[in-house]
Amino acid sequence: MSFQERWSAIVSSIKPEMDGRHEAREAGLQACRKLIQVSSRCIRHIHRRQFDEAEALLTEARGISKSARASMHPHPEIFYAPYLKDAEKEMVEAAAVLALVRKQPLPSPDDLGVGAVAYLNGMGEAASECRRYVLDEMRMGSLSEAERLLDQMDSIYSELITLDYPDQLTGGLRRTCDALRAVIERTRSDLTMTQVQRELIDELRAAKGD
Repeated sequence: MSFQERWSAIVSSIKPEMDGRHEAREAGLQACRKLIQVSSRCIRHIHRRQFDEAEALLTEARGISKSARASMHPHPEIFYAPYLKDAEKEMVEAAAVLALVRKQPLPSPDDLGVGAVAYLNGMGEAASECRRYVLDEMRMGSLSEAERLLDQMDSIYSELITLDYPDQLTGGLRRTCDALRAVIERTRSDLTMTQVQRELIDELRAAKGD
Protein backbone atom coordinates (compact mmCIF):
# COMPACT_ATOMS: atom_id res chain seq x y z
CA MET A 1 0.00 0.00 0.00
CA SER A 2 1.39 3.39 -0.97
CA PHE A 3 1.74 6.30 1.41
CA GLN A 4 -1.24 8.08 -0.13
CA GLU A 5 -3.44 4.98 0.02
CA ARG A 6 -2.58 4.35 3.65
CA TRP A 7 -3.09 8.01 4.59
CA SER A 8 -6.47 8.09 2.85
CA ALA A 9 -7.49 4.88 4.62
CA ILE A 10 -6.54 6.32 8.03
CA VAL A 11 -8.52 9.52 7.41
CA SER A 12 -11.49 7.49 6.16
CA SER A 13 -11.43 5.41 9.35
CA ILE A 14 -11.42 8.53 11.52
CA LYS A 15 -14.12 10.41 9.62
CA PRO A 16 -17.13 8.50 11.10
CA GLU A 17 -15.95 9.36 14.61
CA MET A 18 -15.62 13.04 13.70
CA ASP A 19 -19.03 12.98 12.02
CA GLY A 20 -20.50 11.59 15.22
CA ARG A 21 -18.86 14.30 17.32
CA HIS A 22 -20.10 17.00 14.97
CA GLU A 23 -23.67 15.69 15.07
CA ALA A 24 -23.57 15.43 18.86
CA ARG A 25 -22.21 18.97 19.14
CA GLU A 26 -24.88 20.42 16.85
CA ALA A 27 -27.63 18.55 18.69
CA GLY A 28 -26.21 19.64 22.03
CA LEU A 29 -25.93 23.29 21.02
CA GLN A 30 -29.49 23.34 19.76
CA ALA A 31 -30.75 21.74 22.95
CA CYS A 32 -28.75 24.17 25.11
CA ARG A 33 -30.17 27.17 23.28
CA LYS A 34 -33.68 25.82 23.75
CA LEU A 35 -32.98 25.05 27.42
CA ILE A 36 -31.93 28.66 28.05
CA GLN A 37 -35.03 29.98 26.28
CA VAL A 38 -37.44 27.71 28.17
CA SER A 39 -35.78 28.48 31.52
CA SER A 40 -36.03 32.21 30.82
CA ARG A 41 -39.73 31.87 30.00
CA CYS A 42 -40.22 29.91 33.23
CA ILE A 43 -38.75 32.78 35.27
CA ARG A 44 -40.95 35.32 33.49
CA HIS A 45 -44.04 33.30 34.41
CA ILE A 46 -42.86 33.08 38.03
CA HIS A 47 -42.68 36.87 38.28
CA ARG A 48 -46.14 37.09 36.75
CA ARG A 49 -47.26 34.59 39.43
CA GLN A 50 -48.39 32.17 36.73
CA PHE A 51 -47.08 29.19 38.65
CA ASP A 52 -48.84 26.41 36.75
CA GLU A 53 -47.29 27.65 33.51
CA ALA A 54 -43.92 27.95 35.22
CA GLU A 55 -44.13 24.36 36.51
CA ALA A 56 -44.94 23.10 33.01
CA LEU A 57 -41.98 24.98 31.53
CA LEU A 58 -39.67 23.65 34.21
CA THR A 59 -40.77 20.10 33.39
CA GLU A 60 -40.04 20.82 29.73
CA ALA A 61 -36.62 22.23 30.64
CA ARG A 62 -35.72 19.08 32.56
CA GLY A 63 -36.60 16.98 29.56
CA ILE A 64 -34.46 19.13 27.27
CA SER A 65 -31.54 18.93 29.68
CA LYS A 66 -31.79 15.16 29.87
CA SER A 67 -31.87 14.91 26.07
CA ALA A 68 -28.86 17.21 25.70
CA ARG A 69 -26.85 15.17 28.17
CA ALA A 70 -27.75 11.92 26.44
CA SER A 71 -26.62 13.19 23.04
CA MET A 72 -23.38 14.72 24.33
CA HIS A 73 -22.31 12.19 26.97
CA PRO A 74 -20.58 9.74 24.57
CA HIS A 75 -18.18 12.56 23.62
CA PRO A 76 -16.41 13.89 26.76
CA GLU A 77 -14.80 16.84 24.95
CA ILE A 78 -18.32 18.03 24.10
CA PHE A 79 -20.09 16.88 27.24
CA TYR A 80 -17.78 18.94 29.47
CA ALA A 81 -17.92 22.03 27.26
CA PRO A 82 -18.98 25.27 29.01
CA TYR A 83 -22.18 25.75 27.02
CA LEU A 84 -23.90 22.75 28.64
CA LYS A 85 -23.09 23.99 32.15
CA ASP A 86 -24.22 27.51 31.22
CA ALA A 87 -27.55 26.25 29.92
CA GLU A 88 -28.15 23.99 32.90
CA LYS A 89 -27.29 26.87 35.21
CA GLU A 90 -30.29 28.73 33.77
CA MET A 91 -32.53 25.75 34.50
CA VAL A 92 -31.24 25.55 38.08
CA GLU A 93 -31.98 29.25 38.49
CA ALA A 94 -35.56 28.81 37.30
CA ALA A 95 -36.14 25.74 39.48
CA ALA A 96 -34.69 27.42 42.58
CA VAL A 97 -36.62 30.67 42.16
CA LEU A 98 -39.85 28.72 41.77
CA ALA A 99 -39.12 26.69 44.91
CA LEU A 100 -38.16 29.77 46.93
CA VAL A 101 -41.21 31.86 46.11
CA ARG A 102 -43.58 28.90 46.53
CA LYS A 103 -42.00 27.83 49.85
CA GLN A 104 -41.09 24.42 48.46
CA PRO A 105 -37.98 22.34 49.23
CA LEU A 106 -34.98 23.35 47.16
CA PRO A 107 -34.21 20.88 44.36
CA SER A 108 -30.84 19.16 44.65
CA PRO A 109 -28.35 18.60 41.81
CA ASP A 110 -29.58 14.99 41.61
CA ASP A 111 -33.20 16.15 41.41
CA LEU A 112 -32.33 18.30 38.39
CA GLY A 113 -29.76 15.97 36.87
CA VAL A 114 -27.00 18.58 36.74
CA GLY A 115 -23.42 18.84 37.88
CA ALA A 116 -22.12 20.72 40.92
CA VAL A 117 -20.75 23.73 39.01
CA ALA A 118 -23.97 24.43 37.13
CA TYR A 119 -25.96 23.92 40.32
CA LEU A 120 -23.93 26.23 42.56
CA ASN A 121 -23.78 29.07 40.05
CA GLY A 122 -27.46 28.61 39.26
CA MET A 123 -28.31 28.90 42.95
CA GLY A 124 -26.31 32.11 43.20
CA GLU A 125 -28.14 33.60 40.25
CA ALA A 126 -31.49 32.40 41.61
CA ALA A 127 -30.86 34.30 44.83
CA SER A 128 -30.08 37.44 42.84
CA GLU A 129 -33.19 36.95 40.72
CA CYS A 130 -35.31 36.85 43.87
CA ARG A 131 -34.61 40.56 44.39
CA ARG A 132 -37.22 41.36 41.75
CA TYR A 133 -39.79 39.24 43.58
CA VAL A 134 -38.88 40.86 46.91
CA LEU A 135 -39.46 44.32 45.42
CA ASP A 136 -42.84 43.20 44.11
CA GLU A 137 -43.78 41.94 47.58
CA MET A 138 -42.72 45.27 49.07
CA ARG A 139 -44.86 47.20 46.60
CA MET A 140 -47.84 45.06 47.55
CA GLY A 141 -47.22 45.67 51.23
CA SER A 142 -46.16 42.08 52.01
CA LEU A 143 -43.11 43.05 54.03
CA SER A 144 -42.99 39.80 56.00
CA GLU A 145 -42.81 37.78 52.78
CA ALA A 146 -40.16 40.14 51.41
CA GLU A 147 -38.14 39.63 54.58
CA ARG A 148 -38.50 35.84 54.36
CA LEU A 149 -37.11 35.81 50.83
CA LEU A 150 -34.30 38.19 51.73
CA ASP A 151 -33.30 35.88 54.60
CA GLN A 152 -33.18 32.94 52.20
CA MET A 153 -31.13 34.95 49.69
CA ASP A 154 -28.68 35.68 52.50
CA SER A 155 -28.61 32.01 53.55
CA ILE A 156 -27.74 30.96 50.00
CA TYR A 157 -24.92 33.52 49.89
CA SER A 158 -23.59 32.48 53.31
CA GLU A 159 -23.20 28.87 52.18
CA LEU A 160 -21.81 29.66 48.73
CA ILE A 161 -18.95 31.77 50.09
CA THR A 162 -17.71 28.79 52.11
CA LEU A 163 -16.78 27.07 48.82
CA ASP A 164 -13.38 28.70 48.52
CA TYR A 165 -11.98 26.85 45.51
CA PRO A 166 -10.14 28.11 42.41
CA ASP A 167 -12.38 29.66 39.74
CA GLN A 168 -11.30 26.97 37.30
CA LEU A 169 -13.08 24.42 39.50
CA THR A 170 -16.18 26.48 40.29
CA GLY A 171 -16.88 28.14 36.96
CA GLY A 172 -16.43 31.63 38.38
CA LEU A 173 -18.52 31.12 41.52
CA ARG A 174 -16.60 33.88 43.30
CA ARG A 175 -17.87 36.44 40.78
CA THR A 176 -21.40 35.10 41.20
CA CYS A 177 -21.06 35.53 44.97
CA ASP A 178 -19.70 39.06 44.64
CA ALA A 179 -22.66 40.04 42.48
CA LEU A 180 -25.09 38.37 44.88
CA ARG A 181 -23.61 40.18 47.89
CA ALA A 182 -24.22 43.55 46.20
CA VAL A 183 -27.79 42.52 45.35
CA ILE A 184 -28.48 41.48 48.95
CA GLU A 185 -27.09 44.75 50.31
CA ARG A 186 -29.27 46.83 47.98
CA THR A 187 -32.32 44.72 48.75
CA ARG A 188 -31.79 44.95 52.51
CA SER A 189 -31.44 48.72 52.20
CA ASP A 190 -34.65 48.95 50.16
CA LEU A 191 -36.56 46.77 52.62
CA THR A 192 -35.29 48.71 55.64
CA MET A 193 -36.30 51.99 54.05
CA THR A 194 -39.75 50.63 53.24
CA GLN A 195 -40.21 49.32 56.79
CA VAL A 196 -39.25 52.72 58.25
CA GLN A 197 -41.64 54.50 55.92
CA ARG A 198 -44.41 52.08 56.85
CA GLU A 199 -43.83 52.72 60.57
CA LEU A 200 -43.90 56.49 60.04
CA ILE A 201 -47.15 56.25 58.10
CA ASP A 202 -48.68 54.11 60.86
CA GLU A 203 -47.56 56.62 63.50
CA LEU A 204 -48.99 59.54 61.53
CA ARG A 205 -52.29 57.75 61.11
CA ALA A 206 -52.38 56.94 64.80
CA ALA A 207 -51.60 60.54 65.73
CA LYS A 208 -54.27 61.83 63.36
CA GLY A 209 -56.75 59.44 64.92
CA ASP A 210 -55.96 60.87 68.36
